Amino acid sequence: MATSPSRIAAKTALWIACLAPALRLVWGAFHPESNLLGVNPVQYLLWACGWWALFLLTATLAITPLMRLTGWAWLARFQRPLGLFAFAYAALHFLVYALLDQAGAWGQIPRDLVKRPFIVVGLLAFLILLALAITSTKGWQKRLKVNWKRIHRLIYLAAILAVIHFAWKEKVGWVEPRVLAFAAAVGVLLVYRVIAKATTGTGRRTRTTPAPKASA
Repeated sequence: MATSPSRIAAKTALWIACLAPALRLVWGAFHPESNLLGVNPVQYLLWACGWWALFLLTATLAITPLMRLTGWAWLARFQRPLGLFAFAYAALHFLVYALLDQAGAWGQIPRDLVKRPFIVVGLLAFLILLALAITSTKGWQKRLKVNWKRIHRLIYLAAILAVIHFAWKEKVGWVEPRVLAFAAAVGVLLVYRVIAKATTGTGRRTRTTPAPKASA
């Protein structure tokens, strides 16, 4: 079946929007005279990659509520790309930490994990995203069957851990406006998920429960 021009345009726009921050960071890294990455380029790269990972992760979680509230089923086609881009930025975040911040000294990373526990939280979120990215294909959906959805619900845990990692790393913690914004957004999406699940479950029980027979 041919792909419609509107679908191609939408996917192209999504790719451009998601790749633009990374291209900007690459350009700034190769043009230090622009001062685009500030006085501490490595720390800026760490922060920017982590911020975009969390932003795209939150956007991925928002797709399902938006579809249910608006009836726009076409939004579903953006969920997997957004999730994969969130993982890509998380991977860049980890690589900047391991290769630049730690200067490739992999042996020091375990000691750094003990010294800075917020990195452990971030690493757990990254490992969850890694597992979700690997199993996001149709082939894995067929292999895992009903367990696929259960596994991919871990995206909510990854989002919670990512917010905690972000808040813990920031010197001012939870009072930092960007931290509060992400925490509020993820919190609202989690509450919506719980309410939607409870409502759906109640509706199913109502439909499957037979009506009582009238007494003679």
